[in-house]
Amino acid sequence: MTASVPGAPSTMRAAVLHAVGDLRIDDIAVPEPGPGEVRIRVAVCGVCGSDATEFGRGLVLAQPPVVLGHEFSGTVDARGEGVTELAIGAKVVSGAGIACGECKPCRDGRTNLCRTYSTIGFHHDGGLAGYVISPASIVLDASDTGLSLDALGLAQPMAIAVHTVRRSGLRAGQDAVIIGVGGIGAFITVAAAATGARVLVVDLNQERLDIGIGLGATASLLSGSQSLAERLAELDFDPDVFFEVSGSAPGLASVLEVAPRGATIVPVGVQRADTALSLGQLTLNERMVVGTVAHVFKDDFPEAVRLLASRPDWSDIASEVIPLDLLIDEALQPLLEGRGTQIKTLIDPWAASARPAVY
Repeated sequence: MTASVPGAPSTMRAAVLHAVGDLRIDDIAVPEPGPGEVRIRVAVCGVCGSDATEFGRGLVLAQPPVVLGHEFSGTVDARGEGVTELAIGAKVVSGAGIACGECKPCRDGRTNLCRTYSTIGFHHDGGLAGYVISPASIVLDASDTGLSLDALGLAQPMAIAVHTVRRSGLRAGQDAVIIGVGGIGAFITVAAAATGARVLVVDLNQERLDIGIGLGATASLLSGSQSLAERLAELDFDPDVFFEVSGSAPGLASVLEVAPRGATIVPVGVQRADTALSLGQLTLNERMVVGTVAHVFKDDFPEAVRLLASRPDWSDIASEVIPLDLLIDEALQPLLEGRGTQIKTLIDPWAASARPAVY
């Protein structure tokens, strides 16, 4: 280690996933950064739907025992050998994906498709802890942005949204439909509206639709109140891009039913069951299905931070920050049961009780 904040503790509290359904708040050693790495004192860490599914439904990515959490902000607390560009005390956000930088996708700038891609919070200890280690190459100094550390805790899901919209090719003057205004759909709404496109948001929850309008959507549709086809006709919308974020079979079916010729369909939410797609209909109607996964740090994180800075208050997304001890009962279980009260839940690993988010 070449530099560090004096007086750092030797142990920290961390949310360690030991097995499916077995997550404990353990006292573990504070990690030391290696060459090219920084240690970040975590300010807040967002809870992702993938954290909940790894905990409650089965291991897909996580390699226990591992500290969960890949949506974190904080301050640089220590630097490993060779790191000079990030100052001690700098206010930072970190990407989640670690890429080799040498394989063909990495050379092509698609680091999210790296042949040896691994993720902080699933393959490496993550940010639901007092401290976390990140490669300096995926840490962005946000000290001069004017954003609070709570706001910066939203940067990672916003980067996912930026990448998704970039993959779709959506541009000004086009029409987009977003199915599901949840933990990712809300951020896709911001990124899609920022292109200058008109955006229709669709959800089962009226409160989330109201939030979507506040985030820049042009119009909304409460699922079940009328068909998507009727609402599109009423609005004179001719969708160019559909973002299916709910991951539900009915959501995807509604998209396939109304998608016009030439439309792009982006299945953001992972379908849990096999889905029948007519390749013939895709071909004959020149519809495109575009996959999207994770983010490309150098392209997506700066834009994500810019979008966060374009809005002074994000309390409609995350109004309260809760302590690590409430992670299961007030974050993971509500996500698994579909009863979350916030679009995004932020965890302060140092807090003893809940507090209002600061923007």
